[in-house]
Amino acid sequence: MSRSFDLVVIGAGPAGYIAAIRAAQHGMSVACIDEWRNRDGNYAFGGTCLNAGCIPSKALLESSELYHRAQHEFGKHGIVVGDVGMDIAAMQKRKTAIVRQLTGGIGGLLKANKVEGLVGHGKLLAGKRVEFTPVEGDAEIIEAKHVILASGSVPIELPFAKFDGETIIDSWDALELDAVPERLGVIGAGVIGLELGSVWRRLGSEVTILEAMDDLLYMADRDIASAAARDFKKQGLDIRLGAKVSAATVDAGVVRVDYEDKSGAQSIEVDRLIVAVGRRPYTGNLLADDAGIQLDERGFIVVDDECRTRVKGVYAVGDCVRGPMLAHKGSEEGVMVADLIAGEVAEVNYDVVPSVVYTAPEIAWVGKTETEVKQSGRAYKTGSFPFAASGRAKAMEQTTGLVKVISAEDDDEILGVHIVGPMAGELISEAVLAMEFSASTEDIQRTIHAHPSLAEAVHEAALAADKRALNYVNR
Repeated sequence: MSRSFDLVVIGAGPAGYIAAIRAAQHGMSVACIDEWRNRDGNYAFGGTCLNAGCIPSKALLESSELYHRAQHEFGKHGIVVGDVGMDIAAMQKRKTAIVRQLTGGIGGLLKANKVEGLVGHGKLLAGKRVEFTPVEGDAEIIEAKHVILASGSVPIELPFAKFDGETIIDSWDALELDAVPERLGVIGAGVIGLELGSVWRRLGSEVTILEAMDDLLYMADRDIASAAARDFKKQGLDIRLGAKVSAATVDAGVVRVDYEDKSGAQSIEVDRLIVAVGRRPYTGNLLADDAGIQLDERGFIVVDDECRTRVKGVYAVGDCVRGPMLAHKGSEEGVMVADLIAGEVAEVNYDVVPSVVYTAPEIAWVGKTETEVKQSGRAYKTGSFPFAASGRAKAMEQTTGLVKVISAEDDDEILGVHIVGPMAGELISEAVLAMEFSASTEDIQRTIHAHPSLAEAVHEAALAADKRALNYVNR
């Protein structure tokens, strides 16, 4: 006799495991299936984010940033450390320990919430049946009243730069390097490329990033991207825009990368090449031919605003559906779907999903860029405040960057907030909350911010939108 559940979730990344826990909180019987396997051979929940993305990359970014600051900043504080070295093995051991602790914690959370975590492959069949193939043993058919597909995404592989796991590598392999490459090439100056490039540049690698587009971080506000670009250049990151790569060949452990820019044909030679040109939805062997699920031309599962597929009772969330591939976006979709299944009113406000790049300085934004607002035709105003005028930032020796607020001219509604500077990923949450409540610039102006704090920069930028900044000359 086959088992049955109120809900079966396929995928235990941030979208899947959160959906499973939320559904269990509603009293549903829930199973969550995942087959992620780490390089050490062990299976783990958490998906790409916890195992090979968000968490390990932030661990390495933190370690490499501390190393960089010890070399270049501590002396300004009067801290004498002498010669500073980096133990790559110890750094990687710390990263791995953090990942194991968090992924193990997910297993504990599932168990505590009475979610049955199943290790193996899940495949949606017709009639909301799920074929579960365990790591060991025979496949079984599970009956479900509802199904959530949360299969995630995988790195895009270029046909002329195939991954070999040694010299031409994806973002996961780039987090596992056991030595600092003398010369590192990166294809793609997006979030992943910039973060990985930053890690290995701080540790001593000569990093060249090739970006096909003419603008750095095209999705960010131009003022913010320009400020970030200037700082990346100071750090020694060689970012070449408008560089369209055509070939990558390996000879005697050296990768020759051919590309073309406005000056014509070019090439570089590197010891490792990271391909970070984006990710694609992972739907490998996820759907039976008669499952009835529709994919779009890019391979994403087609859903409506509430993440419903065209099959009643089957939903899809996270990286395998439209929208930004962000863990927090997927988690909120998981919560929404679980609540909807439980009969509650729920939604995701896609207009206020924040984005963060964890470089140094950090880059974060929510809402529309100035270009987008201008193109919409709506009259607007902007206010900016540099961290160079922030007492807290000066005390931290981190004065690079600025906060920029964009608001409507007519009703003062905040349309976008963009930050490049220290702790931008934390500061952006105030803007997200403000925009969730349709706050005005005046609302932030009238909100008391602690002094001295980095958050005062958000307050001053809001004041500057009305030429009322108090700690900076209004322009």
